[in-house]
Amino acid sequence: MTLTTDSTRAIVTRGGDGPRSARRTRTDLPEGRGRRLHLGRIVQPVVAVLTAVLLLGIPFWLVIVTASKNQAEALNPNLSLPTEWQLFDNFATVFTDGKMLPAFFGSLLVMVPSVLGVLVLGAMAAWVLARRSSRALAIVYALAISGIVLPPAVVTIVLLLRQLGLAGTPIGMICVYMGMYLSTVIFFVTGFVRTIPPELEEAARVDGASPVRVFVTIILPLLMPVLATATILICLYIWNDVFYALFVVGGRLDTLPLNLYQVASSGLYLQNWHLIFAYIILMSLPLLITFMIAQRKIISGITGGAVK
Repeated sequence: MTLTTDSTRAIVTRGGDGPRSARRTRTDLPEGRGRRLHLGRIVQPVVAVLTAVLLLGIPFWLVIVTASKNQAEALNPNLSLPTEWQLFDNFATVFTDGKMLPAFFGSLLVMVPSVLGVLVLGAMAAWVLARRSSRALAIVYALAISGIVLPPAVVTIVLLLRQLGLAGTPIGMICVYMGMYLSTVIFFVTGFVRTIPPELEEAARVDGASPVRVFVTIILPLLMPVLATATILICLYIWNDVFYALFVVGGRLDTLPLNLYQVASSGLYLQNWHLIFAYIILMSLPLLITFMIAQRKIISGITGGAVK
């Protein structure tokens, strides 16, 4: 009886202490977890900023300081400051002696029609593929976006352009770029079109609008954010392309990357890293300014197609 009473008292005593210790544990855990969460909120942004500085800031600084040096100081590019800043003088030398203006218009000549054509055709194809559901169109969609992962065969492209009489012409280069990046536009726009309510199109058809008018007046304005994203990506690819341009129009039409490749191998830019980096800065400015102006639409276009 005494043993039972003592055991009961021990159980009751432990039971009485248990909730208090549990309450203390439950009280201590959120405080420790809160401190860890608060520390994580401070550390994560700092780590992200430092990572961005290392990955983007250091190369950018290397380009700026090298483009601001003279030939002797830029012979071995490094992160040190120039003894005398000559950035704008190097810009002037590059612009005049490097013949950047004809190359700039050459880049525009192949980029603007390519981007406009691929956006219009890709948006129309994506609209049809997103609004129709059948096994045949599913196969067509898979084939349409396969260009994202399948690399184009440059030798076959050049031979085909020669058979068509388009080798070495701006039209041939435009056709190559449109064929290469049409898959990217279809992939981006199809997911975005599926987020647009079909009732908008049905209401327009009830009012007597034709399919072309429905696309131009209703669908196309709603696609502007995702089209802005696709425009920046395709412009970036075309603006910096030297590989396909070298094989298709090399020697007949100058673009900025082709011109840089040619002059960097000539006597003007040979071992002149300050002029090469100055050329790179000037070549990157148009796209950089465009990105800064349209960055909100670009971000909304990237995330817009992911809501469904």
